[in-house]
Amino acid sequence: MEVREIEDIARNWVAMAVVSVEALAVTAILVAILFGTTRYIVHFVRRVPGSYERYRAQLGKSLLLGLQLLVAADVVRTVALDPTMESVVVLGLLVVVRTFLSWSTVVEIEGRWPWRSLTRRDALEPPRPT
Repeated sequence: MEVREIEDIARNWVAMAVVSVEALAVTAILVAILFGTTRYIVHFVRRVPGSYERYRAQLGKSLLLGLQLLVAADVVRTVALDPTMESVVVLGLLVVVRTFLSWSTVVEIEGRWPWRSLTRRDALEPPRPT
């Protein structure tokens, strides 16, 4: 096998891995939405207190997980498949946008900035409704 053939095989494997991680991210978000919405509807019908807050928190956490997986896939794609200056700049912009989305989701769910440590009171109190 020639070096070029090995490089092509490696690129194909990396490309498949990137697509798999992206699919995993989308699947995680969709499953969480379906499961969370079903659970919320059941709790809403049964009038379980705090069900909306738990629903929001669950959706937010699944979005955070999906965003982290998508960032990981973008990093691998940029570093392994397309290491041009243009793709690095696009990756940087994507990371900035997704980081902002992650931070705003944490603020929405937990009512605090991500870098602010939890106090004992924060850990014991449920998330504040908005």
